[in-house]
Amino acid sequence: MSLSENILLVWAALLFVAVVAGKLAYKFGAPALLLFLGVGMIFGWHFISFDSFELTQFLGMLALCIILFSGGMDTKFLEIKPILAPGVTLATLGVAMTACLLGGFIYFFSSWVGLAMSFPVALLLAATMSSTDSASVFSILRSKKQGLMQNLRPMLELESGSNDPMAYMLTIVLVSALSTSGEAATVGQSIVKFFVQMLVGSGLGYGIGRLAVFAINRINIKNNPSLYSVFLLAFVFFSFSFTSLVWGNGYLAVYITGLVVGNSKLVHRSNLNTFFDGFTWLAQIVLFLTIGLLVNLDELLQPEVLLLGGAVAIFLIFVARPVAVFACLAPFRRFSTKARLYISWVGLRGAVPIIFATYPIVAGIDNGNLIFNVVFMGTLLSLLIQGTTVSSMAHWLGLAYEEKEPLFKVGIPDSIKSNFSEIGVTDAMLANGCTLRDIDIADNTLVVMISRNDAYFVPRGNTELMVGDRLLVVSDRSDEELQQMYSALGINEVMNLR
Repeated sequence: MSLSENILLVWAALLFVAVVAGKLAYKFGAPALLLFLGVGMIFGWHFISFDSFELTQFLGMLALCIILFSGGMDTKFLEIKPILAPGVTLATLGVAMTACLLGGFIYFFSSWVGLAMSFPVALLLAATMSSTDSASVFSILRSKKQGLMQNLRPMLELESGSNDPMAYMLTIVLVSALSTSGEAATVGQSIVKFFVQMLVGSGLGYGIGRLAVFAINRINIKNNPSLYSVFLLAFVFFSFSFTSLVWGNGYLAVYITGLVVGNSKLVHRSNLNTFFDGFTWLAQIVLFLTIGLLVNLDELLQPEVLLLGGAVAIFLIFVARPVAVFACLAPFRRFSTKARLYISWVGLRGAVPIIFATYPIVAGIDNGNLIFNVVFMGTLLSLLIQGTTVSSMAHWLGLAYEEKEPLFKVGIPDSIKSNFSEIGVTDAMLANGCTLRDIDIADNTLVVMISRNDAYFVPRGNTELMVGDRLLVVSDRSDEELQQMYSALGINEVMNLR
């Protein structure tokens, strides 16, 4: 068997084991990504030798492009609009505050235990861990299928999707300052560079997103609809690479491109969503498996790594993150104390900090391996402590509610203007009779399917309805007219399927 065939066989085995591990993780309430990481660590310990930090950086870049784009594509602008200001504040000022607090702690703690890190090195270690991880947050919040009050879910997803650029800039500036091969940038230059990257990244992300929507809706390749997904994927990588080429922040551009595409009218939307959902999971699995393969367990279990990694994780979880969150959200009165506590708790670290921690090693900075192992240990503890308690913490703080999934999974092209909604039959709805013809439904509105006890059927006028039935309703009426009709019928449970 050739080397390439051996590699394919190994990766096939890794993917098989990772998917099974993900199923077990969901069953027992653990983050699936933690299990993927564990699978990679076990295979790397016993079976596979892998130590390429450069390849890990490259795979991380590709995976983060997909993850950030998909996260933006799934985010509804109407949901994030009310929390845009606090989200952006956390993604910028919050990251900087977290890095400064954590850097100061690492500097003093490392000296106290005899590791004696310089302050720039301590700050670099803190910078790599200063942002929450989009892959972890998106994966855990969406797999839990749990509703969160006070717009907390879009808030957390917006923050995690847009705070990587700030941590990336801090990491790159500090790596440049500590590297012996490059010229260090001044504080003023770093600040100017940051704002240029943010502005260019935002502008190009929006522009490329609009261009992608225009091109996809006009290209007309209906003879092979699968190529729409490939075409959009090309825009994802173009958004990142072109923005980075002209001194913008590619990660921010990719997220905004996804946000623009996801909130625009798009042909073959259901096919595109299905493709990117599956591809995002593949990217996450490959990324976490690769990171798991990269770690050296002998180095990870060294006393100084265990001590410093544990202290960093505890300080980050219980001090740095809460202080930064409460300070940044102080001007925003809409969030209760419990909501601020929950935002502090869901400061998950994951693949992004570990990818950023490879930069000091590639740049040849002293203590680079120590930084990488400490970041890995801190990330592992974050996923174990915070990742496994995301749901229970929401319940404990009284912020959770049951989020019902629609029973009718219908793919509706944006070209169809009709409203599709799912409603639940109530006693009030049946007050004038139990058959469908007895219900006072507006003109141009049809009940096209009924779900009852896991069975689905098309109704007629004499079909008897029962409390608890779920109805698929299609209407050419406006949202306001439909809402008035539902209110008059005493229907409280309405889900818009578009």
